[in-house]
Amino acid sequence: MNNRLSGSDLTRAMLERGDEQVWCAVSHKSAEHAMEAIINVSSDFIMHIVAFEDGHFLCKEGSTWKYAIPIKKAEITQEEVKL
Repeated sequence: MNNRLSGSDLTRAMLERGDEQVWCAVSHKSAEHAMEAIINVSSDFIMHIVAFEDGHFLCKEGSTWKYAIPIKKAEITQEEVKL
């Protein structure tokens, strides 16, 4: 059995652990739709998620979302691009 958390389940677990703001790709439609925000570089669907309440994720700006996929926003280093 695979007990690895991913997607919205991972976001919920991070919030339950006490993480206060989790960068996420969000959507009302599906997890796959949320990931399109990353593929299409659409910052309209990248939010700081601060809570999970009543079956929805709450973003810092006050909107709710059905799906919230945690992402990592980080500066690329010289080593990563092998220069």
